Amino acid sequence: MRERIRRLLEAAPVVDGHNDLLWELRHRFGPARRSEQPAGSVDFDAVDLATDLSALGLHTDIPRLRAGGVGAQFWSVYVPSTVGNPVTATLEQIDAARTMVARYPDDLALATTADEVEAARAAGRIACLFGIEGGHSIDSSLGALRMMYALGVRYLTLTHFRNTPWADSATDEPAVGGLSDFGREVVRECNRLGMLVDLSHVADATMHAVLDVTTAPAFFSHSSARSVCDHVRNVPDDVLTRVRDSNGIVMVTFVPGFLRADCREWIDELIVEYNRLAAEHGEGSASYTAGVQAWLEAHPRPPCGVGDVADHIEHVRAVAGVDHVGLGSDFDGVAATPDGLSGVDGYPALLEELARRGWSDAELAKLTWHNALRVLRDTEAAARMSGRTPS
Repeated sequence: MRERIRRLLEAAPVVDGHNDLLWELRHRFGPARRSEQPAGSVDFDAVDLATDLSALGLHTDIPRLRAGGVGAQFWSVYVPSTVGNPVTATLEQIDAARTMVARYPDDLALATTADEVEAARAAGRIACLFGIEGGHSIDSSLGALRMMYALGVRYLTLTHFRNTPWADSATDEPAVGGLSDFGREVVRECNRLGMLVDLSHVADATMHAVLDVTTAPAFFSHSSARSVCDHVRNVPDDVLTRVRDSNGIVMVTFVPGFLRADCREWIDELIVEYNRLAAEHGEGSASYTAGVQAWLEAHPRPPCGVGDVADHIEHVRAVAGVDHVGLGSDFDGVAATPDGLSGVDGYPALLEELARRGWSDAELAKLTWHNALRVLRDTEAAARMSGRTPS
């Protein structure tokens, strides 16, 4: 089985929809700031991604990306919605992402199109794409959106935990009924640019409002199936059918709280603690991180494993079809991972589980590589149809 999966990943490596390593590096290895607020780019002299960083509690490094068969990674350039000057902070994250890629040219390559992803793979490098996690990062400015696209960003998650003035979040009180008129303009501008419109984190009404407007495929960078675990961050079946009809993709996430009901209750309690610590110390500060760690030691997560992730993948397949499911781990963006998926070297274990459940090599290759590349190409095609060819 291991040899089968190894050969599969050589032919069809993993495209992962979401990884938060850059934010984790920013608050661990960013320049020291007053009040412990993380700001500025990552000090890559202080951390070497070419070495195994599991001892630091990180989920991601280059050796484990290689071991896990990762061929393309969407790196989140996330900043919290509470940060001051979100456009500046997001630009600093983009700068850190580009610096990271440039620092490891033998292993990483910047990619802004499906063709460039394919070229990176042919050259033996991991394609690096960037995603904005939260519409607050553009500060209600289409100009900021266009400039971030020009710097390499290829998806915009419309909200994070809180609403934007123009889109409702899954984890906030409804305010605009899904999308405002300006929110629809954001979607149209993303279509024109060739920017994936990411529906992870948004309210159900926002999902439907986007799908009523967009000319590109539906895209979820890191969400799972609502019918398997009733969490608002997951995708309900009526939306899964619209994902299928748009030729889109749901990239199933590994977040335990989105996988099992008991883990959902646990993560809800953790989010309450996150919010308390953020209000007291500032998100990402040393005191915040220590407080989170202390809570986790006192409140271990309930059981959760590779099979739980596989259950969500199989449900998305059952409702939307095998052509519309992918992988979006959220590594380095979660306090705990499922057993057997402790880092980016864990994808083979998940693929082995699916193979044991009867998935063929061709079906697994769609999950890992082909579905995501098709959605990227179709989004580029939608931009061309609008009269603007992506740069």
